[in-house]
Amino acid sequence: MVTLGAALACVAAAIYIPSASAQRALAAPFLALACAALVFALRAQRRSARTIAEQRQQLEASAELRLEVIEALSLAIDARHRSSQSVRREQRHATALGRAFGMSEPEIEGLRTAALLHDIGKLAVPEHILTKPGPLDVDEQRKVRTHPQVGARIIAGVPFPYPVATVVLAHHERWDGLGYPSGLRGTDIPLGARILACADQFEALTSDRPFHRALPLQEALQVLWSEAGRALDPVVVARFAELLPTLQAEDGAAAGAAGEPALQDIAQANAEITTLYDMSRAIGTTLGVADSMNVIAAKLQRLVRFDACALFLHDAATDAYRCRFAAGTSADELTGLAVPSGLGVVGAAGAGRRSVANADPAADAEAAGLGREALPFSSVLAIPLVVSDAVVGVLALYARGPRAFTDDHERLVNAVSGQAAAVILNSVVFEQTQTDSVTDALTGLPNIRLLFVHLSRELARASRHDSAVSLFLLDLDNLKYINDTFGHSTGDHALCKVATALAGSIRP
Repeated sequence: MVTLGAALACVAAAIYIPSASAQRALAAPFLALACAALVFALRAQRRSARTIAEQRQQLEASAELRLEVIEALSLAIDARHRSSQSVRREQRHATALGRAFGMSEPEIEGLRTAALLHDIGKLAVPEHILTKPGPLDVDEQRKVRTHPQVGARIIAGVPFPYPVATVVLAHHERWDGLGYPSGLRGTDIPLGARILACADQFEALTSDRPFHRALPLQEALQVLWSEAGRALDPVVVARFAELLPTLQAEDGAAAGAAGEPALQDIAQANAEITTLYDMSRAIGTTLGVADSMNVIAAKLQRLVRFDACALFLHDAATDAYRCRFAAGTSADELTGLAVPSGLGVVGAAGAGRRSVANADPAADAEAAGLGREALPFSSVLAIPLVVSDAVVGVLALYARGPRAFTDDHERLVNAVSGQAAAVILNSVVFEQTQTDSVTDALTGLPNIRLLFVHLSRELARASRHDSAVSLFLLDLDNLKYINDTFGHSTGDHALCKVATALAGSIRP
């Protein structure tokens, strides 16, 4: 612009030279010089404009790259607890609401970014609190409520060209003023935060979380209406309800897109940790074999797809593995199945103390004396359960499809097997102790302790129903004579014979 001004000044000078002869003598050179200067100035101006445009493009590209990096990191953080599709869905809903309320483009970009980053402060919250299935105690709630402030402090250090930190800080404020961290009320809460709160709650309601299962769409919408005027801005809820059919169509179109493989790996790794933690916590509270196995089977189903799960306990007397628990397809056929040690898949896993994956289950049926078609499966994953160098049993997972189990499946079940073995051994000991406590050691018949328990129960039931109870007493004559004449061992033998006769003739 300075060069252009100089050129114009030269032209003006050429025009206002007072002497006519001087004007005629100098006009041509001055005009030529002015034109050259003007051309040079125009070219310089164009180069400057191109440079400014290139710099602007570079800045925009840099800002976009920075946002993409932040988005990628945010998605990686969120992938621990929910899918990338869930995060993107919440972002779409919040952005659509922002446009519906006429927010400016910078405000919408800020809302779009906040929808990704609003929970980044949960990095400061321990994992066991975030994944706790039950209600949080006071200290845990206090810790969770720090995450908006932590997130806002993290985001404040990033030079976003639009407001993000203020939306993140206020996304847990409530319309009635009972939210946190500042207790803002009504329209004092930034519009972006009110929009994000609505989109966030709807996504939480319609997604599986550690503390609840996903609600159907209409039930979730009813919950939003119930919170309108309390936790949520009623105008935002009303607008969201209007947009929901359109948003559902967009969600359906986006659902077909493949998720990022890296994020799926993160989610899978976190699912493994969470499931193993849940399993250890759950089976630690069980006592019986069936209770423990029901928990183990249910938790494993989250990580490994199988059609049947069976527990084979080692019988030292026969050196065989007998199925004590079975769930799923053909559970009746599996229950009671006895596989000799070293034979079949189960017997080989137990004798060799190593896992066997994708073997043919027909080998177990044959080893147990059944036909190959007795078990309708094509592959089995057998994991030995070892405690203190002793094999307690074998955990077997069956699938209909061939080669259904991957190396990851084998690794995961092996990771579970150590703790499962200890729990199952304790369950076996508990059940045996429980049985021994109400069983006569000599005859195997129920002892006097069980008699009193059973008699008390029957008397109570007769009292409730105003009915009669009969008690039949049987005395063995001449038992003292047998003991005195032939010895107590002969008397014990006589008692056992009588017990066998009773057990075979009278119902339990």
